[in-house]
Amino acid sequence: MKFLRGTFIGWFCLVVGFLVVWQPLPTQAQGAAPATGKPALYEFGAKYCIPCKEMKEVMAALKISHGDQVEFRMVYTDEEMPLFEKYKIVAIPTQVFFDASGKVVDQHIGALPKEEVLKKLKELKFIR
Repeated sequence: MKFLRGTFIGWFCLVVGFLVVWQPLPTQAQGAAPATGKPALYEFGAKYCIPCKEMKEVMAALKISHGDQVEFRMVYTDEEMPLFEKYKIVAIPTQVFFDASGKVVDQHIGALPKEEVLKKLKELKFIR
């Protein structure tokens, strides 16, 4: 019994130690805050997710109408997982709003219609 308890404690410490060391690596590997000098909206999702596909259409329309004022970017789990970890994305779709300096100023979980995104962009003074 003591052997099992000792083995369990050893494995537990090993796993916790690994997680503590490994956790900062993805955030250091990719700095992905917008570098365009303008505010940004990143849509975090997956290509197989139905609400994410709807948000992709919303983002495409917004890019056409307001791309000169705001950077719009789709971020997919299978392509850029370090960004999901960096911004602590736990559910998809999630929208992250960045100011012009690259600082996160707001976040929303769930799909939004185009009108709601426009309303949020106006509230944040990203668009006129």
